[in-house]
Amino acid sequence: MVDGPYAPVNIRVLPSWLLGRAAARGHQLVAKALASEDIRMMHHAALATVADRGPISQAELGRTLKVDPKDMSTIVQDLNQRGLVVRTPDPADRRKNAISLSPAGSRLLHRTEKLGEQANAELTAALTPDEREQLIRLLTRIVSPAEEPTE
Repeated sequence: MVDGPYAPVNIRVLPSWLLGRAAARGHQLVAKALASEDIRMMHHAALATVADRGPISQAELGRTLKVDPKDMSTIVQDLNQRGLVVRTPDPADRRKNAISLSPAGSRLLHRTEKLGEQANAELTAALTPDEREQLIRLLTRIVSPAEEPTE
């Protein structure tokens, strides 16, 4: 029996229902792990994106994460108040701010990435390493059919 809301057996065998339940469990595990560092999933996503693409403008960060500009402003403000990101004038356009990770943000991101990996290991604990790799390949094909990784 899959944890979560009741669904008749003919629903419980649908890939869409199973993917939804797996995603909900994964989100729950990752959110719980990140909470141990007093950080939310979207804040973690913002830190990871800034690390990957920064310095980055707040507008570009919001577009990248597909977050409403007002919500992105709040997220960046939260991260800035905690000393996890730094806002500096954007060298390309002084009217904008560029967001970079602070040293504290880099340290926190390193810890939260490990927590996320542990949560995902817990999520897929019932699978063998080969099955985990296969699951990732299959999910990637479902989520982004044109972006399937090459081997």
